[in-house]
Amino acid sequence: MTSLVEQLRHRLVVSCQAYPGEPMRDPDTMRRVALAAARGGAAGIRAQGLDDIAAIRTAVDLPLIGLWKDGDDDVFITPTLGHAVAVARAGAHVVALDGTCRPRPDGLTLAETIAAVHERTGALVMADCSTLDEGVAAAHAGADLVGTTLAGYTAYTTRGEGPDLELVARLAAAVDVPVLAEGRIHTPAQAAQALRAGAWAVVVGTAITHPATITGWFASAVADATAEA
Repeated sequence: MTSLVEQLRHRLVVSCQAYPGEPMRDPDTMRRVALAAARGGAAGIRAQGLDDIAAIRTAVDLPLIGLWKDGDDDVFITPTLGHAVAVARAGAHVVALDGTCRPRPDGLTLAETIAAVHERTGALVMADCSTLDEGVAAAHAGADLVGTTLAGYTAYTTRGEGPDLELVARLAAAVDVPVLAEGRIHTPAQAAQALRAGAWAVVVGTAITHPATITGWFASAVADATAEA
């Protein structure tokens, strides 16, 4: 176990990402968001895009999980080895990539991709998975960490209202690598539940770093209350 991964044990990782076309879709803005997350107690940062990764790496002295969303295919989270190497060279300590069973655009297997990332960059690899079988396979393929990031976001999984705590628990019991709970963790209570389920660390994005969605939650609640009045 590396000291970097140990820093994340039972701690919070904040995902600092903005969707295309949004006002906050800017590397310097994400750098500032990451700084705010660090001040609030985050133990690590997850970031998307080479420019964002580079900007955050220079400003925040925390473990940095990087990814590159690209393409319209099912596999779009750091979809190829080329993407993965670029993410590491941009400054990510950990490269997050699609860890599902779906074919990768460059034709490489997950194991081949992970081995090449390790060899060429020295970075760790986090496999974003959607099922127990995928998480187990990713760990066997050499992933240093496994995340529940894609649970409910593949065609063959069902999305619930909150995090997939059952998957977190089953993965934690099945693999020897750290399991990061990620996806639809919207409250501090849910984050705590994920840790109790066996997560090594908890990744929270939308509920901390996406003002449009958070505003929408409040606006909807206010509208519902007005309708009931």
